Amino acid sequence: MLDKWDELFLFRKKLVFPKVYQVMRWLSSLVYACAFLLLLVVVYEYGFRVSDAEAGIIHVFFHIVWVVFLAYTTLKLVIGDAEGRLRTTVWTVMQYVLLYLTLVPVVFRLPEPETGVQWVWLLFHNEHYRVGVLLLLALSQLSGGLVSLLGRRTNPSIILASSFLAFIVVGSVLLMLPESTTQGIHWLDALFTATSATCVTGLSTVDISEVFTQKGQLVLLVLIQIGGLGVMTLTSFFAMFFMGKTSLYNQLLVGDMISSDSLNSLLSTLLYILGFTLSIEGVGAVVLWWNIHGTLGMTMDEEVYFSIFHSISAFCNAGFSTLPGGLGHPDLLQHNFFYVTITCLIVLGGIGFPILVNLHHTLSYYLRWFGWWLFRRKGHFARQVHLYNLNTKIVLIVTGVLLVGGMLAILMLEWSHAFAGMPVADKFVQAFFNSACPRTAGFNSVAFSEMTTQTLLLLVVLMMIGGGTQSTAGGVKINVVSVILINLWAVIRGAGRATIFRREISHDSISRCDAALILFLLLLTCSVFLLSVLEPEAPLYRVFFECLSALSTVGATLDFTPTLSPGGKCLVIVLMFVGRVGAFTLASGLIKQVKQQNYRYPSDNIIIN
Repeated sequence: MLDKWDELFLFRKKLVFPKVYQVMRWLSSLVYACAFLLLLVVVYEYGFRVSDAEAGIIHVFFHIVWVVFLAYTTLKLVIGDAEGRLRTTVWTVMQYVLLYLTLVPVVFRLPEPETGVQWVWLLFHNEHYRVGVLLLLALSQLSGGLVSLLGRRTNPSIILASSFLAFIVVGSVLLMLPESTTQGIHWLDALFTATSATCVTGLSTVDISEVFTQKGQLVLLVLIQIGGLGVMTLTSFFAMFFMGKTSLYNQLLVGDMISSDSLNSLLSTLLYILGFTLSIEGVGAVVLWWNIHGTLGMTMDEEVYFSIFHSISAFCNAGFSTLPGGLGHPDLLQHNFFYVTITCLIVLGGIGFPILVNLHHTLSYYLRWFGWWLFRRKGHFARQVHLYNLNTKIVLIVTGVLLVGGMLAILMLEWSHAFAGMPVADKFVQAFFNSACPRTAGFNSVAFSEMTTQTLLLLVVLMMIGGGTQSTAGGVKINVVSVILINLWAVIRGAGRATIFRREISHDSISRCDAALILFLLLLTCSVFLLSVLEPEAPLYRVFFECLSALSTVGATLDFTPTLSPGGKCLVIVLMFVGRVGAFTLASGLIKQVKQQNYRYPSDNIIIN
């Protein structure tokens, strides 16, 4: 016979907990709704001129959302989430602490000024602090919901494409807000610019410096950063960093997206990606500011903003500039170190995050070895072999060849043409800069229309190759082109296998690279045909250059983008989107995959020669 304590336990387990968990599910749905509405209200407050009455309503809404988040967080800490589990990390706890610190002004009254802690009370009472914490919680909730879709066996390619599309639509709306432009903008131009920023292309139908206010340019900057890092990288980071561990299936998919070697290193890889990005962009911004300080007639705030904008735009290979005429502005042409810094940022962003992670591990290993050697520590130092993986070797070598070879070729072709009248040092710097930019950066210091036909042909090759895989760059990708050339050389020599650096390239990698190049060329051919129909008055070489620039997310143009018709703009928008998401990735997501068969047909040969 059950005693009173057993009856109470069963009553709580069978009757109370199910109802409490149902309430938690309802409250969780309310939190998602509040998070989404919070973003909309912040956007409205940011983009419109808000009256005093509207400001009062917005303040009340922020207070309601604050109460909802407090209630949900408190219940979750007491009884767990909607499934009865409490999933926390150190960073989740930090979020909770930041949220509960907003209660300080409620619990304690304003201290006297002479106590020295009044500023603490004022900080936690500040509405900007409260809204910032609420935005962090909202982004964490929404990111967790997005990543949870992966757990339903949704094709990750579709989710990636849908995420980019969603940010493009949201960015277009933000760019059309009254506070984002000086005199308004057509919806198609806003959509074009938002797509170009999110897909880190750099093409624009309007003058960024004249049409957009600083608020509008900040929207572009956020879109560039999101597009450069990748939507799924950001959302996965927020979900895993702030929401606790996700499902095994989610982690496997995210690990495949960012080339993480194991689940144990998944979060560290995400941290590396964000850490590399913010660190490189931060250092780049400081160096750029040091280069232009006191030379462009800007205030201190304008110089800092200019440096941050161009550092992010360069590392993400976006190619946007806030200066009239871009980086070909006359006041900049005398700052050689400025162009060298921009080029370094472009290269670092274009080699790919897996390469940066591999280089970081290699550098850490050598630093440990140097410390062991310097201090003569006892014991044996565990030496490692194959520090650089095959992808790192291929990307670094090919990148160096393209940079140096492109610089020498451009220098020779444009010495007495586009670079005529420049000092010798300037010619070398401009050749170096213009050899890096066509590989999807989009900047230009010399108008492409002023270059020789031979240089344009060279730029076409560089645009098509692009940067490394899983980088901020576009194009066919260095890895793909390298594998195809290695396999071509093996076939010509009659070798049965494609090998390099004492490694054999798998047949699957070769077939995927061949398919990626063929699909790219098919899309390029079809797009050139369609754009020539939509723009019958344009010369064919301009049409081809524009299509290749959009599909490779380069951002270079022969002064053709601003003259596009509405139909031409729509086609270029599609090309930029496909180029950033990846034609091969998008096709594999839309087309039903064939299950692996356990049988094989008899093989046969096709006559080639």
